[in-house]
Amino acid sequence: MTDTILSVPTVAEATPGMRLARRFLGQKAFVIGAGILTVIIGLALLAPLIAPHDPYAQNLALRNIPPVWYAKGSWLHPLGTDQLGRDYLSRVLYGARISLLIGVSVVLISGIIGTTLGLMAGYFGGKIDLLVTFLVTTRLSMPVILVALAVVAMVGGSLWIVILVLGLLKWDRFAVVMRSATQQVRSLDYVAAAEAAGASTTRIILREVLPNIAPHLIVVATLEAASAILLEAALSFLGLGVQPPLPSWGLMISEAKAYMFFSFWLIAIPGTALALLIFAINLAGDGLRDVISPEGRV
Repeated sequence: MTDTILSVPTVAEATPGMRLARRFLGQKAFVIGAGILTVIIGLALLAPLIAPHDPYAQNLALRNIPPVWYAKGSWLHPLGTDQLGRDYLSRVLYGARISLLIGVSVVLISGIIGTTLGLMAGYFGGKIDLLVTFLVTTRLSMPVILVALAVVAMVGGSLWIVILVLGLLKWDRFAVVMRSATQQVRSLDYVAAAEAAGASTTRIILREVLPNIAPHLIVVATLEAASAILLEAALSFLGLGVQPPLPSWGLMISEAKAYMFFSFWLIAIPGTALALLIFAINLAGDGLRDVISPEGRV
């Protein structure tokens, strides 16, 4: 009887998918960050199904019930209730939806604006580069939080106003990084070869330049998503962001500040959730950058 020997692919024989999976699993920062982020996204998406109560339902008879690990806690409200008797677990779950929506929406708006300007400035140079540099300098002269406060105070606070204002204010980092990365890629041989082959400018930018600066774009996107979530929380804390009764984490902290010495969990729970989300986004983005960058392709 002949023995059947199963050959295991070596590093050289491994398929591209296996090598990519190995690089992902080899980045502990990405695995931890992506794992936490996946759990938060899953809880946010499933909030209507797993939330034990209506996050907007009020019952003053049940106000300020402590979490279940306290003696007076109850499994009916595992994370307790707020000052209006609303279930805190339900509000935290729905608050994750708002934070993720703001982070993704702001990154999309600011990313499209900043990446377009950065690509144009880096690829064409000349007067276009001077114009984009002037726009970036002008934008950097205006503090984001002060401009956002002024605009929201004049127009009025709401979820979509906050998203639009932050999206129109946070494109500068995309523009600066994409401009620098495009200038480096612009002088490489494969771009010159594409130009010599008669490829259109649009094709060169979209097929040759943009894919090679994607690692930089991903890193900036993760930083800006985390920054946008924090800015929304700050605006909501000041009463100029997401308005009641929406369960924004920043608004929940603001509403609980009067009870911080008596029911500190009202601040600790949404504050911990906010910090965990920012931590996960930054870890995942940094790990993903290391995986897809040329230095990480072994």
